[in-house]
This record gives sequence, C-alpha cells and structure tokens, in this order.
Amino acid sequence: MQGLLEPEDYVHVLGPKLSPLDELRSVCHATGQEDAFYLCNVDDVVHKMELWRQLLPRVRPHYAVKCNASRVVLNTLAALGAGFDCASKGEIEEVLSLGVDPSRIIFAQPAKPATHIRFAAGRGINLATFDNEEELYKMRALHPKCRLVLRIRCDADDATYCLGIKYGCDAERDAPRLLRTARDLGLQVVGVSFHVGSGCREEHVYRRAVRAARHVFDVAEGLGIRGMRLLDVGGGYPGDPEDEPVFRKMAKAINSSVAEFFPSPDVDVISEPGLYFVSSAFTLAANVHSKREVRNEAGDLESVMYYINDGVYGSFFDVLNRRRFHGLPLEAHGESCDAVPSSVWGATCDGLDKVEDGVMLPPLELGSWLVYHNAGAYTISLACGFNGVPIPKVHAVVSTSTWSQLRDRAPFTESHFVPSLATGRRHTSASLADPPRRLTLALQAPASISQSIMESLPADCRRMSILDQNDLTGSRPIY
Repeated sequence: MQGLLEPEDYVHVLGPKLSPLDELRSVCHATGQEDAFYLCNVDDVVHKMELWRQLLPRVRPHYAVKCNASRVVLNTLAALGAGFDCASKGEIEEVLSLGVDPSRIIFAQPAKPATHIRFAAGRGINLATFDNEEELYKMRALHPKCRLVLRIRCDADDATYCLGIKYGCDAERDAPRLLRTARDLGLQVVGVSFHVGSGCREEHVYRRAVRAARHVFDVAEGLGIRGMRLLDVGGGYPGDPEDEPVFRKMAKAINSSVAEFFPSPDVDVISEPGLYFVSSAFTLAANVHSKREVRNEAGDLESVMYYINDGVYGSFFDVLNRRRFHGLPLEAHGESCDAVPSSVWGATCDGLDKVEDGVMLPPLELGSWLVYHNAGAYTISLACGFNGVPIPKVHAVVSTSTWSQLRDRAPFTESHFVPSLATGRRHTSASLADPPRRLTLALQAPASISQSIMESLPADCRRMSILDQNDLTGSRPIY
C-alpha cells in the first residue's frame, strides 16, 4: 500500500467554471516556476475508460504500464477497475504498491529475466506470456504453477511501430511445437495473445489475428490441452482525439471477430492498451530560456532558434524515431502574420537535441511557454535526465464531479486531493514545489461516472462507498 504522499501524488481539484487550461496558465505564471511540467487531466482518463466500456464491453483492459507510469495514471486506472500489463519486476512492484490485487496483473513479457520471474512468483503474479521454448524451461524451473499465455505474431500493415520482429511466434509453424513442449513439461497454457503493433491504424488486422488465435486454441484442444479460456488482443490503440473514429472502427472489428471465432462467453477477453488511455490526457509545457536569431549577410532575419528546458533526452525522445511534435505558444507576442521560420532545441549539449525544425512561430520572448498537446504516451516514461536536465513533473487536475466519484475509490483517499492553483488564486505566490494547503471549495452537484464502470469494479476498488449527493450540496474542505 502507498505510504506518505509525494508531491506528484496529489490531484488538484478545479473549482466551478475552471478548465485545465486555466490551471496550466496558473502554473506557468506561478512565481519561480520555470521548469517544464506536464498537466494531466484525470477527467480525460476517466472518459477513455467510459468509451472503452461502451465500445468494447467484453474486453477487459490491462493498462500497459510502460507507456506512462505516472502515479496519478496508475491510481486512476486502479480506481476504475483496470487490470495492468507489466513487463518487469519494477512495474509489478509499482502496481502492487497501490494495493492492486495480483490477479489483476499479467506479466506480458515473453522473454523474462530469471530474477523477475522469481519476484513475480513470490508476489503471486500467476499469469504470464511466452513465445519460445527456452522460456518454458525457465518457467518450469522458477514458476511452474504460473498460467501461461502463448504470444503469436500478427503484424498490421499500417502501424507506427511493428513489434512482431521481436516478439510473437508463428501460429502455424511454431505454436504446435510450443504447446506440446508445455504439455510435456506439465505447464498450464490458458490462452493466446497477440500485439498487432503500436499506433495501429488498420482495423482489418484484428480479424486475421483473432482467426489465428482460434487456430491455436483448436490445436491445443487436439493435443489434449484443456482450460484454454483467455484471449489477449494486445495494445497499440490510438489515443489522440482526432483518432477516435479509427478506434471506433477497431472496436467494431474486434467485437465482430471475437463474436465470430470465440462466441462462447467462457472465453475471457483482455487487452493491453497504453497510449489510448494517456495520450490526450497529458499536455507538456516547456519554457523558452534562450533564443538566437539567424541572419544572412545582409542582416535580414532568416530564422529563430529557440531553446527550451526539455528535449530528446526528456519528453521528446521519440523525435529520434521520427515522431513529430508541434508546440503552440501559450501567449504569442505578435500577430500570426509575424510568424517566422523557427527551430526548437532541447536543453542538453548534444547537437542532435532538436525538438522541431522548419516550423512557423510568432515572436517568442524569453520566459515564454510552448505547449505540446497529446503528450502522455511514451514521453515521460522514456526520459533519462541526461546532462542533469530535470525530468518534468506531473501536475494533475480533476473536475469536482469526477473528484466526488474517485476520492473514496482505492487507491485514492481524501488526502490525495488538494485545491487547484487556479481555484485558490495562488498563482502569484505558488509553484509546483509548494506543499498543498487546505481550502474550502464550493462544489457543484456531481455527475456520475458511467454506471458500467462502477458495476465492473473489482472488490479491491470498493473500499468505501460513494458519498450521497446530499452530502455535497454545500462547501467541503479539501486537503
């Protein structure tokens, strides 16, 4: 269970008529606030869970911790009843520290170090993936009671990152041999998993993948393997707002494929979404601390180089993988017609530390802020702090209606929630380093989180009941 709260454990409750943008401005304008930071909108994560339950009612999400392990994300998804896809001892330890039951974790790493297997066995993690023979011998020696899931390969034709070259066996050629080996070793194979690729935009791949999984189920039955009851449809689902139509098409394809090949409700279906839950929930704010004008021989301005306090060794590592980020000025010092060719550079000494190039930006003064939306996926989790540049902290916000639903859902407690800077009007004297202070906040009548979410919560999320709305009609203290 969690001990003393750290600064990034707190969630800042927005007062009536205040938006996440209001809080972003308040933090940027706080006295002494110059470090880059993330604003996490908890309501966005909750909305994603509601949409998931609506579109994929049979599929239980297991959040891919590697995508963004910020404590507020893990707390929120744990409170909403999500499972967790962990790929290492460290990720398992982090999730268990929240009080999450081990049965809600899948060790979704087909190639696991022995020390990590021993750790998982000792902590009661009894569901793990494999895709090769050597892994079976390791599991037989180190965790023989573990329920195993065979990962097969089925790559999408349109995905940002293809994972099949590293993980996943051939369903036709390799799966029968691996199933026989597992059977002969006395190991229990309970299901099949696949991952079509991160950033997938092709819905038709799911029919191919689910059909291949059905084939493996049939092979297992022919080998006398009983108890195959789990289908894991992987991750890679898009999470940016403009990609919601793509996700809806994927959900439709998954539903129809599962209904066709696994009509029996006896087969549980899970998934491993990561960026879907966090991409649009996070906004990064980076401070312009330096700039250099580039002029031609005649002295005419050709471009401007801006230097910010984050970079490719921090939130923008994926730039090296050709991912594009585009910063928007929080406050422009000029008209749009004044925009000039610009580049944005990171904070380290490395000449490759360039975030943007060839972009049109209005004039920015030192101390200006550039805001990057949809910054929640594979940003903070990839940051390393090279050159001593601090990794941006997370400043989380939540509406009063969502706060009223989450505050008593484990692992959240009342003490996790504090007033927002915008609500407390403290932006002239506060910073991210300030301790939270008590404030009485006038609450609006809360709107309920989707009933389907509440009914699906596992027992370890039901520590306390939701307060009656009659208790929330006046002013209540928030700590």
